[in-house]
Amino acid sequence: MIYAYIRVSTEMQTFEVQKYEIENYCAGHGLHVDQWCLETVSGTRSVEKRSLGKLLRRMREGDQLLCTEISRLGRNMMMVMAILNTCSSKGIAIHSIKDNFDLSDTINAKIIAFCFALAAEIERNLISQRTREALAVKRQAGIRLGRPPGRSSKKTQFLQRRAEVQQWLASGLKMKDAARRLGIHENTLRTYLTSTSIEK
Repeated sequence: MIYAYIRVSTEMQTFEVQKYEIENYCAGHGLHVDQWCLETVSGTRSVEKRSLGKLLRRMREGDQLLCTEISRLGRNMMMVMAILNTCSSKGIAIHSIKDNFDLSDTINAKIIAFCFALAAEIERNLISQRTREALAVKRQAGIRLGRPPGRSSKKTQFLQRRAEVQQWLASGLKMKDAARRLGIHENTLRTYLTSTSIEK
């Protein structure tokens, strides 16, 4: 089956121009679109949350997907590469009219799959490198990494109110009710009481 995908970013845009280009292409190549997929959505939105995602899941080996240009599929390289990789693995042919991109043979499919894997690895390495560099700068500046010990922790809150908690329990308040007042689990409160008694 032949599917045609059209995407516009805002309601101010129309589908007509893209539809005309696809129909004109089909007329010149003896093709007929069996099903159209039209949606108004940003190209940055994840494919799974778009009509395109549903369409790709429905398509089978040997199907063909037409669009006016490859950027209609997504607005960044990683997203487009992921879509192309999905199509190549399922044996789905893609043709974009304006930029004349054609994913239909085994060699192209393998190249696309390789490029996707390579791009993903490069992106992971870049993120990891940026993270290490940022941490190194903070260490050099003497900034302590991680959450400050005890800051905003439940145990710190307990320690600040330990005497009050002990008064609650001495007056007959149940452990679970005292824990509920503190916003912690009963077992956690029991652990805090035991550990602080030992520390004394």
